[in-house]
Amino acid sequence: MDKGHIIKKIAVGSIAEELELESGDRVMAVNNQAIEDVFDYHYLINDEYIELTVLKKDGEEWILEIEKDAEEDLGIEFESSLMDDYHSCSNKCIFCFIDQLPDGMRETMYFKDDDSRLSFLQGNYITLTNMKDRELDRIIKYKLSPINISVHTTDPELRCMMLHNRFAGKIMEQITKLYAAGTIMNGQIVLCKGVNDGEALKRTIGDLMGFLPFMESLSVVPVGISRHREGLYPLEPFTKADAIEVLNIIHDFQEKCMEEYDTHFVHASDEWYILAGLPLPEADNYDGYVQLENGVGMLRLQEEEFAEAMAAAVDGGIERKDPSIEKRCTIATGKLAGPFLRKLIRDFNALYPGVHAEVVEITNNFFGPRITVSGLLTGQDIMEQLKGRDLGSQLLLPVNVLRSGEDVLLDDVHISEIEKTLQVPVRIVQSNGKDLYEALLS
Repeated sequence: MDKGHIIKKIAVGSIAEELELESGDRVMAVNNQAIEDVFDYHYLINDEYIELTVLKKDGEEWILEIEKDAEEDLGIEFESSLMDDYHSCSNKCIFCFIDQLPDGMRETMYFKDDDSRLSFLQGNYITLTNMKDRELDRIIKYKLSPINISVHTTDPELRCMMLHNRFAGKIMEQITKLYAAGTIMNGQIVLCKGVNDGEALKRTIGDLMGFLPFMESLSVVPVGISRHREGLYPLEPFTKADAIEVLNIIHDFQEKCMEEYDTHFVHASDEWYILAGLPLPEADNYDGYVQLENGVGMLRLQEEEFAEAMAAAVDGGIERKDPSIEKRCTIATGKLAGPFLRKLIRDFNALYPGVHAEVVEITNNFFGPRITVSGLLTGQDIMEQLKGRDLGSQLLLPVNVLRSGEDVLLDDVHISEIEKTLQVPVRIVQSNGKDLYEALLS
């Protein structure tokens, strides 16, 4: 028997509120059709006229006839955002970071998702290996896009090896089907030294170029290697020379794509430029920052927003060398962003010389020193390396150190614990230059 989908919350002023629906009620069907998951629900409620079957908390069944604008939402939030169980990953990727987590972390940290619905709802990247033909057909039927795909390589045999999944070699067939339906896609390559780089990388980029314009963008990111790799595939870190070679390949393809399609298409994450010792590309090279969540252009965008915030202050009447603001604070970050943030502080001090912000690069002892991004910093490393230092009046931490929607870091350390240990207020800085500018002044 279908148990329906439990309503968690009703939006104020919504159609659902007018209909006197409440949290705890269950949506059983739309237009007399059972709802499998969030895809079905959003597709079925798009019409201007719908019939909603609801089982009230007291057991009474309501059939509600609703007239509304096309694609107008009902204002219902369900207990499960997917309206179904999460689909776990069936791969055993040689580069999987979850396999590199130490023992003793929260159980949910070890769950591997590879759910196509999360690609549509949250922007997650999926491998498509979990998807049956029926599920791919549903994406096309419901016109869901963009779909973000972890490609890694278009060589069927190599992809089967990298994902340790005999079904992984169908990727070109699956992308071709989505392309034929006009589904917007974005691609991702996690690059592993001596595995899918070099000629294999050239083949992958070249193959995916053939799916423009529906394959809108492609990012290339280096594999993250933690110190917890016992018994796993032997991966090596990239060197400066390797990074330069990767960037040369990407830049060559960018030139071709600009000539033929007026887009750069393929993008290198910021780590490649820092490892190679090369300047970041200009803002125009990022095609509107389409791959920002993969660390592509994040530093350039932050610099751009920071400069805009300072320019607005000058236009608003702030004088250069404004002596009226004095402050001492500390910014903790990963080793990757440290030099970049120091440059922003130097620019900032041209306007506010009385603000002294020390940038401290935290070594990632928890996962290992090869992990240099701030998003994988832990509370214990931050506390251990800052304890006993004069941090000034405030400690600034980037928002990506927190687990999504929580005030907790990856190792279950709460922000309040950091404040108590270090005896300093913590301010979480959003991932944009304007928020950093305002945090320095607050």
